[in-house]
Amino acid sequence: MKIIVFGATGSIGHLVVARLLEDGHCVTAFARNPGKLGINNPNLTLIAGNALDTANVNDAVDGQDAVIITLGSGILRGNAIRSQGTLNIIQAMHAHGVRRLICQSTLGAHESWSNLNFFWKRVMFGGLLRAAFRDHELQETIVRASGLDWTIVRPGAFVDGPATGTYKEDIQPDEHKLSLKITRADVVDFLNRQLAETGYLRRAVGISN
Repeated sequence: MKIIVFGATGSIGHLVVARLLEDGHCVTAFARNPGKLGINNPNLTLIAGNALDTANVNDAVDGQDAVIITLGSGILRGNAIRSQGTLNIIQAMHAHGVRRLICQSTLGAHESWSNLNFFWKRVMFGGLLRAAFRDHELQETIVRASGLDWTIVRPGAFVDGPATGTYKEDIQPDEHKLSLKITRADVVDFLNRQLAETGYLRRAVGISN
């Protein structure tokens, strides 16, 4: 498949790109500075661009089979890169007839708020990361209204470590005994699976230990 990854140099994005290439896909890495990937592969195309620039995004989506969004705000926590960037991507997908969208969000968004503990509700998403969290929720709302073949993936907090394959998936709102952590490698594994599976089509899915 021809797959474009938006946010390709981020904490999850760069691992997604590497995994897709290992699996033999043709990958386009879209980021402000995609050269940071440091990957040499004949199946990799690097595009330096800004997801907030509609022309950049429109050109990049042309000819793709699927889109994976792993956008992050970095140190600019108050910006709307996730929501506005995702809106631009969706508009480009409609323009070029690209249907499959896999979007990384966060556990705690919308109905999964009840999965969180006091620390995440009050200190992190209620305080330190409030703006980023609200942007995630707006991003999800935009994806749900897109009319595309979307899947929203809501991971717990990222930790280092190898893929375990033991994480919980399709977490229900009444589940509370969670560590609220998951390895980046497990997140990448789940995102990659969605390219071939349709069980979570047009659904938001929580994954965590």
